[in-house]
Amino acid sequence: MSKRLFDIAFAGLALLLLCPVLLAVALWVRLDSPGPVFFRQQRVGQGGRPFSIYKFRTMHTGAEAVGPQITVGQDARITRAGTWLRRSKLDELPQFLNVLRGDMSVVGPRPEVPRYVAQYPAEMRQSVLSVRPGITDLASIAFRNESELLACSPDPERTYVEQILPTKLRYATQYVHTHSLWLDLQIIAWTVLAVLGLHSARHQNPADNP
Repeated sequence: MSKRLFDIAFAGLALLLLCPVLLAVALWVRLDSPGPVFFRQQRVGQGGRPFSIYKFRTMHTGAEAVGPQITVGQDARITRAGTWLRRSKLDELPQFLNVLRGDMSVVGPRPEVPRYVAQYPAEMRQSVLSVRPGITDLASIAFRNESELLACSPDPERTYVEQILPTKLRYATQYVHTHSLWLDLQIIAWTVLAVLGLHSARHQNPADNP
């Protein structure tokens, strides 16, 4: 089965089965704070093409204009519903729509904002952007508590750019060279277990899981 066919089948089935959850979350977001249900942000996709990523809104309206593009610890911009949605990763579910549109895959390197993509080393940029970005990947599991890690830093932005982002790029480039349907299924399973708190967020090496 081709990766694109798998993505369409998986995303379509997920949206169908999770429809009640999506509707419940949408209602909660709407009632919890003023503003739209969905949040859209420009990310960089395959071949360097920009696209709008979809998420359930977890911040107060206009939050991006008054703070950094990363969240740190108990960010005051996050809504009450947003705190739980981020912890459970349910805010990411609308990205199955991005998969159906062809912007993303179910599994692949997480797409970054243009600001951070501009800081990729040239050779890594070409490799990472050669595939569709994904809803989840090994870096997403390893850095599931990224916000808490950044909260311990005196300079979160610098820590992200100099320490976390290079590690994410290493995961991404390894995935590009080793990805397979079997690895994708493993990453999906690990992601579900991590969300349920049943899988350690230890660093995985994709080369060990061909």
